[in-house]
Amino acid sequence: RMRRERFWFCLEEERKVKANDREYNEKFQYASNCIMTSKYNMLTFLPVNLFEQFQEVANTYFLFLLILQLIPQISSLSWFTTIVPLALVLSITAVKDATDDYFRHRSDNQVNNHQSQVLIRGSLQKERWMNVRVGDIIKLENNQSVVADLLLLSSSEPHGLCYIETAELDGETNVKVRQSVSVPAELGDPNNLATFNGEVVCEPPNNKLDRFCGTLYWRDKKYPLTNQNMLLRGCVLRNTEACYGLVIFAGPDTKLMQNSGRTKFKRTSIDRLMNTLVLWIFGFLVCMGVILAVGNAVWEKEVGSLFQSYLPWDPPVDNFLFSAFLSFWSYVIILNTVVPISLYVSVEVIRLGHSYFINWDRQMFCSQCNTAAEARTTTLNEELGQVEYVFSDKTGTLTQNIMSFNKCSINGQAYGKGTSREKNTLDFTPFNPLANPDFCFYDEKLLESVKVGDWHSHEYFRLLSLCHTVMSEEKSEGELVYKAQSPDEGALVKAARNFGFVFRSRTPGTITTTELGRTVTYSLLAILDFNNIRKRMSVIVRNPAGRIRLYCKGADTVLLERLHPCNQELMTITSDHLNEYAADGLRTLALAYRDVSEEEWEVWSESHRSADKAVDCREDRLAAAYDKIEQDMMLLGATAIEDKLQEGVSETIALLSLANIKVWVLTGDKQETAVNIGYSCKMLTDDMMEVFTISGRTVQSVRQELGEGQEGDGVAGDDQLQGSPCPLPPTYLMDNISGEFGLIINGHSLAHALEADMEVEFVSTACACKAVICCRVTPLQKAQVVELIKKHKKAVTLAIGDGANDVSMIKSAHIGVGISGQEGIQAVLASDYSFAQFRFLQRLLLVHGRWSYLRMCRFLCYFFYKNFAFTMVHFWFGFFCGFSAQTVYDQFFITLYNIVYTSLPVLAMGIFDQDVPDHRSLECPKLYEPGQLNLLFNKKEFFICIAQGIYTSVVLFFMPYAVLSNATQSTGVPLADYQTFAATTATALVIVVSVQIALDTGFWTVINHVFVWGSLGLYFTIMLALHSQTLFRIFPKQFHFVGCAQSTLLQPVVWLTIALATAICIVPVLAFRFLKLDLKPQLSDTVRTHLRKPAESRLGARGGSRSGYAFAHQEGFGELITSGKNMRLSSLGLASFASRHSSSWIETLRRKNTPPKEPCSSFL
Repeated sequence: RMRRERFWFCLEEERKVKANDREYNEKFQYASNCIMTSKYNMLTFLPVNLFEQFQEVANTYFLFLLILQLIPQISSLSWFTTIVPLALVLSITAVKDATDDYFRHRSDNQVNNHQSQVLIRGSLQKERWMNVRVGDIIKLENNQSVVADLLLLSSSEPHGLCYIETAELDGETNVKVRQSVSVPAELGDPNNLATFNGEVVCEPPNNKLDRFCGTLYWRDKKYPLTNQNMLLRGCVLRNTEACYGLVIFAGPDTKLMQNSGRTKFKRTSIDRLMNTLVLWIFGFLVCMGVILAVGNAVWEKEVGSLFQSYLPWDPPVDNFLFSAFLSFWSYVIILNTVVPISLYVSVEVIRLGHSYFINWDRQMFCSQCNTAAEARTTTLNEELGQVEYVFSDKTGTLTQNIMSFNKCSINGQAYGKGTSREKNTLDFTPFNPLANPDFCFYDEKLLESVKVGDWHSHEYFRLLSLCHTVMSEEKSEGELVYKAQSPDEGALVKAARNFGFVFRSRTPGTITTTELGRTVTYSLLAILDFNNIRKRMSVIVRNPAGRIRLYCKGADTVLLERLHPCNQELMTITSDHLNEYAADGLRTLALAYRDVSEEEWEVWSESHRSADKAVDCREDRLAAAYDKIEQDMMLLGATAIEDKLQEGVSETIALLSLANIKVWVLTGDKQETAVNIGYSCKMLTDDMMEVFTISGRTVQSVRQELGEGQEGDGVAGDDQLQGSPCPLPPTYLMDNISGEFGLIINGHSLAHALEADMEVEFVSTACACKAVICCRVTPLQKAQVVELIKKHKKAVTLAIGDGANDVSMIKSAHIGVGISGQEGIQAVLASDYSFAQFRFLQRLLLVHGRWSYLRMCRFLCYFFYKNFAFTMVHFWFGFFCGFSAQTVYDQFFITLYNIVYTSLPVLAMGIFDQDVPDHRSLECPKLYEPGQLNLLFNKKEFFICIAQGIYTSVVLFFMPYAVLSNATQSTGVPLADYQTFAATTATALVIVVSVQIALDTGFWTVINHVFVWGSLGLYFTIMLALHSQTLFRIFPKQFHFVGCAQSTLLQPVVWLTIALATAICIVPVLAFRFLKLDLKPQLSDTVRTHLRKPAESRLGARGGSRSGYAFAHQEGFGELITSGKNMRLSSLGLASFASRHSSSWIETLRRKNTPPKEPCSSFL
């Protein structure tokens, strides 16, 4: 809908763009850069909104009734009794929808009216974003957002480099590098860009963020284009003075918008059930109308014909069949109150109240960012109490994206006491003037080790200061700013800085450090770059004394096997430390070194140069060369970095798990990072029987790995899926699998798993696992996973994220939650609910969601009960009034029953009711399960409610009928008249339903008391007023029950009848509830009765070993550093890189031994 309709838009196989030629590009009718996320405009609002509202079956039903009431021959009630409430409901909903869409329009206008600099006719001119066209050349300046998907043509930085932040796209806040097209140097001159007329032929618009393929044709030459040459909309230019780009995709064709998904009309499961019930009720209404119409036909033929001489049929009735036909429609109108329109007004009011409770909850207010929780919709509150699957982003949602050097192991000695606020932070300033004051470490033994000159400690931090690709900028003397490829690598360099080994600067061939106050410059001989297979990086440097040494850091799973055999004892101890760090959820690396002789270096350098220049299999040859020299290394120790979780994340996930809510993490981050966070937040534990890793890159390998997973966890197959011959309840799967399992799958494998022929296997395997982590997934894949669960599982889904890369997932889920964090407000704008921290999700679901579901279910049960009790009396009366469509009650009572007499008590219950206090809901998460199983309001509960209502109507009709038919006043005047019967039945009805709601209310407030007993008093007040002689004198044709209330309510037999009817209606209910409470109490009954605090859940201690390796690098930038292309005088930024996680865990020796002897050689 956001893309303009183009007759060939489905057939576009390639895109052709010519620079500085709007006339040429416009013939393809490419989309403009204007975006539109709103649903309506001034012309379409009324028809589209009414169409959406009349998709509600009830609205269509009431419109049909309104048309019937306009026909005087069949209408027993005034038309305004239907049109006023219907118009009110439609208006309230329309205003709410218009308000929501207004804010979308305002957001769109803010974006579309941003200013950009466009090269037009040789000069830069300011244009609004919405006026930018494909083929335009745009100038971007530092800290500006990218206006569209641009091909980078030139940059103010050396070698055409520029630096961008992609948080809006993939959630990663690290700076990434892009390089301009390798075109002749004159294109770097902005004055020559006006005459640039190159043509780009590339792929059509798509949603793949990590891929771009195209060719630039210019001056009879071809230049290949890749994703490294593209600046995507949503990125922000960082650390780059200016750059120029050619617009390739604009507006809805940009990759950001292609991944955003559509704004969907969300409806709760209760709404869908109510639509079904309304259809059933309408069918029941038709059946009652047919029965009474048949009765009318029989009565008119057998009895009514005897009265024709003095009581003829009203025109146009001329026979008993036509009389029956009109009687049918009359009864449809009279009996329509089984589903009054006030139901929908009340539902909207209750939902609005629940939304305000969320907004006003001080326990969901974040004082740090001064942000309160916000319910951005009022239609999904009760759905919050039925969630079974939570899909969460990682970066910025579960974590703060802040890395800290937490612990370390050096030569078998463990250092680091954690990060407790109670411990004193070390003061590095007296020891090191260049120390970063923000760095925190709590173990003074490590600092003492450095001060006394421990060789291993010095070499450890020397490695951290040299083995990296961090760029340094010294703004003033001693004021260092590091530009790291990843926050964890930056944390290691900062740690080395504080312990006296300060990285100062680099050139393509040197690295300059300050070591304990002494400036040292190393010759950088080679960078052995990181890639997904190696899982390590190394540098080879020559010290001022001329000695060559290789420093290496990487995953323990690959580095420990390359150690010299003499490291066996140290490896055992260090492995124990690594296991402890990994068990704490820390990101670990192992560190090692080796000395390289001049002869060995010369030989290896030559083999490395030949591999680097190889045309075929270059990567394989380089990997072989790297592997050759990275052997027989000496172990130094290990690092442990904490990727800080947000406050309360572990507790929240634990509570959600106890509430039978499955949490899936869908992240664009690398596998190791996500897995370590999974352990940190207790999603994954070493107590799990097995954690399956799906990492295949082909359909066959993914299918094989899924098959192995199904055999491992005992998944039964497709029976768990919706639509199977014997669908299983939501808890059956986990209850029938012995043990707990985890599943980890990367984006490549997920692409295959989401295919139609494999999605069933994936769902059955994934849903059998307690925790699922999907890594390296695109925004669209996030949405596809959510849609897959919605398709195959009968469950309510919730998606939570904080960045623009989460918008598609948020829109796809039943409920979308936005975190108002560090990555803009796109996720919040697309969400249904928003707050500042992940931990507030537990209160949103377990308190507000559960209460909303409970209140709505109780409200609906009571509402259907009271209206069937009210309406069915007309049905029984039809058998005693000649089926003449005569109403039992006074017309004003019919009008006021749902609007005044019974509306406020049920509203108070629907808004304020609780079964247990909020802290009990959090202490006992199992209370949440009835909502997941839909136990409180379903088809069975509905039939119980209407059965009780029908029973009540039988008592309310036949009890007064039986008593009053032979009763007399004290004066001897009979009481068996229509008005006395109507007043008695109406009074009994109001009292019975008032007593019933008093029994149904579980939490009494002052408002409940005022509304319940006040409504009862209001009934008698209005009744006496309507039956007074004053109104009769003023409106004699409208008020026919003159004096009826006074005469009826003064009769003891009437009150006896009312008391007897009330007892017969209420006593069976009381008896049933007492028996149920005694014989089969619910969990909420037990909690409320005994006020017993549930035992705290204990998380089992981890056993076994696993790698905590996490290294956010990607292949390619070691070569960039050594080539000198990324060197410049101003600040630098590099890309954030990621790796693939190994599915095999290292088996660590568990022996404790003394630290090994010091090595024989010394580097310095």
